[in-house]
Amino acid sequence: MTPGRRVAVDATDYDLRMASHSHDHATPALEAGSAVAPARSVTVLVYSSNEATRRRIITALGPSPEAGVVLKYVEAGRGDEVVRLCDAGGIDIAILDGEAAPTGGMGLARQLKDELDDPPPVLLVVGRRDDAWLGTWSRAEAIVSHPLDAVQIQKAVSSLIAGDAVPAAH
Repeated sequence: MTPGRRVAVDATDYDLRMASHSHDHATPALEAGSAVAPARSVTVLVYSSNEATRRRIITALGPSPEAGVVLKYVEAGRGDEVVRLCDAGGIDIAILDGEAAPTGGMGLARQLKDELDDPPPVLLVVGRRDDAWLGTWSRAEAIVSHPLDAVQIQKAVSSLIAGDAVPAAH
């Protein structure tokens, strides 16, 4: 993705809360001699102060947004955890809930971009489509809005994985 480029995509409502644990939705190993390339593993940090929102985001994305990609989820329910996990490295994409409290995803996205040498691309989940402009302020690479739509959030994540921008859904 080109630096400074942002995408907005409508998405469905997903409430995630800090459990600070990982969910590995890995596929079985390929058998020897298989012509199919192994799946690429992508680590996705999902942040929200609401556990139900985290569950909805993970459920909407599922184990793989596209062929050849397997998602590994790391959950966080506090802003300081997000900063620590992203600073440690190994996070490929951060999905941040703009409605989280007390630390909102918008401010957290901006903090990651300002303070970390190599922050992951950020998908910001905002309360409504009209809040997408806040994603620009936060410097998020992609934006989806509540209510979350599984197809739209999968498109946004696939775009971040590929490094491409996708047009905003209407």
